[in-house]
Amino acid sequence: MTHPPLRRLALCALAVVLATAPASGQEVDEPPGYVDGVTNAGTSAAAFLQIGVGARVQAMGNAGTVVADDATALFWNPAAVARMGGTAHVAFDHTDWLADTQLDYVAAVLPVSAGSAVGLSVLSFQMVDESPVRTVGQPEGTGEFYSASDLALGLTYGVALTDRFSAGLTGKYVHERLWNETASSFAVDMGIRYRTKLPGLNLAASISNFGGDLQLDGRDLLRPYDDDPGNASNDQLNVRLDTDAYSLPLYFRFGVGYEQSFGDMHKVVLATDLLHPSDNSEAVNVGAEYTFWDTLSLRGGALALFQEDRTGRFSLGAGVQRRVVGGIRLSADYAYAQWGVLNDTHRFTVSISR
Repeated sequence: MTHPPLRRLALCALAVVLATAPASGQEVDEPPGYVDGVTNAGTSAAAFLQIGVGARVQAMGNAGTVVADDATALFWNPAAVARMGGTAHVAFDHTDWLADTQLDYVAAVLPVSAGSAVGLSVLSFQMVDESPVRTVGQPEGTGEFYSASDLALGLTYGVALTDRFSAGLTGKYVHERLWNETASSFAVDMGIRYRTKLPGLNLAASISNFGGDLQLDGRDLLRPYDDDPGNASNDQLNVRLDTDAYSLPLYFRFGVGYEQSFGDMHKVVLATDLLHPSDNSEAVNVGAEYTFWDTLSLRGGALALFQEDRTGRFSLGAGVQRRVVGGIRLSADYAYAQWGVLNDTHRFTVSISR
């Protein structure tokens, strides 16, 4: 026999289900203009902040929240710099991106103590460089040239709070330019990293681009305006046009990484990132890496799994690491990524540590 309290609880649960779920075949009224299945893709400014850096992470499907372990980690998770063993790192990254654009990244990490470090990063995105201005009246060009580019400067501090847990914070300045118009804002990145008691298993999370909005302003927005066409003497009043302000692409990442060595010659790394962006649907990035004799690495991954209107597909890459003069470790990495109907991309990264 059912006890009265359990019966009352079951009846309450059934009442809630019946009250909140529409009957079968019943049409649900939607507000005017409602469209189902639309994401926020393309609604943020400074989209270059979502591209990602580092050929190693790119080849592993952009699953970098846990596995990034050189100066490119400043982009993925500022907490990672605290776990670099008190060594200095420098990274140079170049990408031939989509539609003939260029992405360049330079970063350096300097140890403060055995468990803390500071980092400096520069991310540059070049879209148009000195292209001629053409008009209907002057299709061959007006003699003027315009450029369009983006820039992000970051300063990072990371510290190991315990032997297993570290945290990091990045302050960044974001700047966009379109000919004579510019927009600037400040933002922060925050990250944590946890080394679990299970050997080789690490967890991490980060929040990127938490900051203000970007709004273009410049001299080309100052235009003559005639608010009274019937009065010929009133046709050169200067007015300033206002552009809309757009938020930065806020990103939340949660990463799981596992690495296992098989003797001194073989090592395998597996990584997964769960993504929650403010301007798109949720997605999952996965990647794997095999390293032979701590020298040659082969990598592969899949990008943006389960994302609506998915563009990125898969990535492949390789890397070589060697100790050279004076104990300096030199790494050279390459990544290829397939982007569906868009062009494929090629990325090169050189890292130096000591």
